[in-house]
Amino acid sequence: MTADIESARRDWEDGYRRLLAATNDPIGGDRLHQQVNVILTELRKRVGTIFTIAELADAYTRSESWLLEAIDERASVPGWPRTVAVAGDAAFHLYARGAVDYTP
Repeated sequence: MTADIESARRDWEDGYRRLLAATNDPIGGDRLHQQVNVILTELRKRVGTIFTIAELADAYTRSESWLLEAIDERASVPGWPRTVAVAGDAAFHLYARGAVDYTP
């Protein structure tokens, strides 16, 4: 596994931990989960259902603009720009579990 992929996976794991921590806040946690769901939908469209971790990591490096656009269009709530990075990383972490070469 390359350093770029390992770095991306660390980012994704951190985002997922932060998502879990946010569930203690009923309003903020719900909003964050809405953002994650929007991003998961986008990942299915952009990456497909059969993919490798390397392909997902490649999509991650190009995701900033479409993440912002998707959240702005479908899950914008007050303060959403502050949470989009956590939502994106958490969504990539969850989606990575479906990779053909996924290992925990």
